[in-house]
Amino acid sequence: MKLAQLLFSQGFGARRECEGLVASGHVALGGQVCDDPFHEVEPEGLMFTVRGEPWPYQERALIVMNKPRGVECSQKPKHHPSIYTLLPAPLRRRDLQSIGRLDEDTTGLLLFTDDGALIHRLTSPKKHVNKVYEVGCKHPVTPEQVERLLAGVKLVDDPATVAAAACEVTGECSLRLTLTEGKYHQVKRMLAAVSNRVETLHRSGFGALTLPPDLGPGQWRWLPGPEAVSPKT
Repeated sequence: MKLAQLLFSQGFGARRECEGLVASGHVALGGQVCDDPFHEVEPEGLMFTVRGEPWPYQERALIVMNKPRGVECSQKPKHHPSIYTLLPAPLRRRDLQSIGRLDEDTTGLLLFTDDGALIHRLTSPKKHVNKVYEVGCKHPVTPEQVERLLAGVKLVDDPATVAAAACEVTGECSLRLTLTEGKYHQVKRMLAAVSNRVETLHRSGFGALTLPPDLGPGQWRWLPGPEAVSPKT
């Protein structure tokens, strides 16, 4: 693959822009500047730098972010800044999409990819991919509430019964809830159905992946591939 073509595939601009980046000496391979836009490279496993910033070649992008409060998972937010403003321009140009959404006031593990098939596999209810939430509640959590969450509750305006795949009390007013569905405001509605209320909500796990403890709010990093999220994908 020609170097300028590789940059284009990774979201560094239009083809002419990428040719200009290389010709201007802004791209390096193995620490050495390459100013030939038509230099042939083997993309698989390639690490390159653009204006001093290291980038790995990824045929399909997959990243994890620690979502902060106060941002919306939308390209066209209504009340708060878009989560996409936290991504660098090359990733935005690749049209990365979040795999599911988190509410403005929900924090934690959020995945992004430009692989539509992967988005479908990880969000399809038929796949039963676990999502783990750390829930801070307004009122003390009772054994009866845990039993009801595990047995299944009916949500307002939804005839189907939804149940937690797992539910563990982690404090007087907190619990860890594992879901395999992704209904609108599901955690908040489930807690309301058992006469409690969500005060704080943080997603700590998605499939086989747990949120890296050293990933601060608003920070992101590359994932090696779908197997990092679920061995079955």
